Amino acid sequence: MAGQKKLVIGASGFLGSHVSRALVERGDDVRVLIRTTSSTAAIDDLNVERCYGDIFDDAALAAAMTGCDDVFYCAVDTRAWLRDPTPLFRTNVEGLRHVLDAAVAADLHRFVFTSSFTTIGLRDDGPATEADAFNWGERAGGYIRSRVEAENLVLRYAREKGLPAVAMCVSNTYGPGDFGPTPHGMFVSAAASGKVPFYVEGVANEVVGIEDAADALVLAAEKGRNGERYIVSERMLSARELAETAAAAVSARPPKFGVPLRVMYALGYFGDVMRTVLRLDMKLCSQSVRLLNVMPPMDHGKAERELGWRPAPVHDAIRRAAVFYLELRRNR
Repeated sequence: MAGQKKLVIGASGFLGSHVSRALVERGDDVRVLIRTTSSTAAIDDLNVERCYGDIFDDAALAAAMTGCDDVFYCAVDTRAWLRDPTPLFRTNVEGLRHVLDAAVAADLHRFVFTSSFTTIGLRDDGPATEADAFNWGERAGGYIRSRVEAENLVLRYAREKGLPAVAMCVSNTYGPGDFGPTPHGMFVSAAASGKVPFYVEGVANEVVGIEDAADALVLAAEKGRNGERYIVSERMLSARELAETAAAAVSARPPKFGVPLRVMYALGYFGDVMRTVLRLDMKLCSQSVRLLNVMPPMDHGKAERELGWRPAPVHDAIRRAAVFYLELRRNR
């Protein structure tokens, strides 16, 4: 429903800022809910109404949703490496519950929830689809379990409380405007600086351009079916091709050789030992290595058929991401 007021929660983040931009560019009246401590570099050039508060502030949520027909929820804690997953569940599940309660009371046209492609089930007989239920809990860490629980919560509100919600299972996003950067964006940033000496052999993951991901969410608000989930991913891409594409875009030195995945697992298990001994959160651990290569190829045909989504080849988004990271580094 173009032209109505839209609310973006998590608008200062990578995907949230691009959703805000896509809405502004098509002429929507956009409101954003951000924390007072959030960096707004990604949305400072946008004409949006700013509301301040967090997802645990019921009064702020109710005020922000007043007069809105669509809400885009793009807030998430992505720190998969945390030893204690309690903060992940607090933000990704308990904070979300506050938002969902406010959304039910707001009588919305659509609640578009940013979920993760990691909530899709694993299979080895072809591309996975939205019909594949999550089936690898024994291998998933706290981060993935929090994302699955969050998505289940949204779909339960759709079934039991009539919330007009859709869940968007977004894969790794790449493109300009990743000021953070995101955990997966850090790899492209390093490749763009020529500081990736090797790639991990046999590792590939599902990827999508950030503008295309944002477009999928906007389309879902208009055409999505309540209670459904949609895979938002353009293709499976190897770590080698990802690094080489980024490096070539800025004439940086590409990775010189490949390292077997088993070597990375050995390093990850060493990281597990070190974080136990030192009682520190370490980004290189067995769980972070597992997430490099656990997901199967995915079929985004449902989003094409039902939403009219037409993603472009992700390589251009990766190239523009590399240029963005290089320019950001030069300007700091």
